[in-house]
Amino acid sequence: MSNILIKNANIVNEGKVIEGDILIKGGFIEKIGKSISIKENHKLIDAADKFIVPGLIDDQVHFREPGLTHKAEIYTEAKAAVAGGVTTFMEMPNTIPNATTNEILGEKYEIGRKRSLANYSFYLGASNDNIEELLKVDKKNVCGIKIFMGSSTGNMLVDDRKALEDIFSQVDILIATHCEDEMTIRKNSRIFKDKYGDEVPIEYHPEIRSEEACYKSSSFAVELAKKFNTKLHVLHISTAKELGLFEDIPLEKKKITAEACVHHLWFDKNDYSEKGTLIKWNPAIKEPKDKAAILDALLTDKIDVIATDHAPHTLEEKNNSYFKAPSGGPLIQHSLVAMLEYYRSGKLNIERIVEKMCHNPAKLFQIDKRGFIREGYWADLVVVDINDPWMVKKDNILSKCGWSPFEDQLFHSRILHTIVSGNLVYSLGEFDESNTGCRLEFNR
Repeated sequence: MSNILIKNANIVNEGKVIEGDILIKGGFIEKIGKSISIKENHKLIDAADKFIVPGLIDDQVHFREPGLTHKAEIYTEAKAAVAGGVTTFMEMPNTIPNATTNEILGEKYEIGRKRSLANYSFYLGASNDNIEELLKVDKKNVCGIKIFMGSSTGNMLVDDRKALEDIFSQVDILIATHCEDEMTIRKNSRIFKDKYGDEVPIEYHPEIRSEEACYKSSSFAVELAKKFNTKLHVLHISTAKELGLFEDIPLEKKKITAEACVHHLWFDKNDYSEKGTLIKWNPAIKEPKDKAAILDALLTDKIDVIATDHAPHTLEEKNNSYFKAPSGGPLIQHSLVAMLEYYRSGKLNIERIVEKMCHNPAKLFQIDKRGFIREGYWADLVVVDINDPWMVKKDNILSKCGWSPFEDQLFHSRILHTIVSGNLVYSLGEFDESNTGCRLEFNR
């Protein structure tokens, strides 16, 4: 690992922006100060008039490996991640085969070790009958358990009440849930299929995967968590109604937390007419009032984390009729620059963005020595120019699927440098792939 000295940066960390230098040695932040100088050889980065933020931690991605590598791979998506300032990801189990055993999970970790430029962790997936596997998880080395309490890509639905009660009552590790009520979705699907056949207009996606479906499932998850005192993290909140389930208290006092995703903050129902199935996600992008409420919940701390649910499919797969087009899309390369548009418009300050995308994921998952700019912590850092406009085009999209719902979007901020575990892996559009990222460790 090379030594790196970053000079003259506007350091965004723990609710403050201060001007200073950062010295990196042996993978870690050795010193933060006003005017650092060293005699030995080092890489110098002049960050004058630039922001430096902790590397983003994305707690919900789908990198599609193994089994679905025509859409994405850990290598390609981790590369897109670091180009977007995401230094750490937590990846979901709905690959092929489903990661519902510790043996399969171990195979995914081996792929990450060999091929990921970013730091990584992988969830073990729950099923209706794998409680014994869930109880064998090493909670110091695995980010959590994922339960699909609504069906999505991969057919991993857990819908047996006794199985859910067993999991919530016995598992001593964070449980992350996809919450949509399956019976409500099936009922709504029949109604629209009877009316339109297979050609249901995409605009009805939020009525099929409705507010009712989301609330019924998320409220049930919260009920189980309260009953059994479970550490629960509800992913991708998409409705204003669900926000009433969460408390506006400091994260350190919570056992039940919530996540917002970039697409639910950026798009709303009115965008289906232009974007079509490219913005078909589960849960669905819904009403403008829901988007506004989710943003407000970030300000009031009812929502704790901003993530992406990065979930690539090929354009051929997405360009299908409603029921055939899969849900999900690539976002990880553009999550930070998208949120910085909210900073530029005055809707979120940059300290709040860093809190929700860096500090809070580290706190929530109890990640060891990451998510903050602190002496003695791993050097996961991103240098950003907030005054360097550029436009998303096919030739600068790095996700393997080759498209983005942000195509032709003008962003005003640019990621200049990304440092992962002390290695300068991305700099001014170029990658250094001589080092891979690290497996996360957890203080549990």
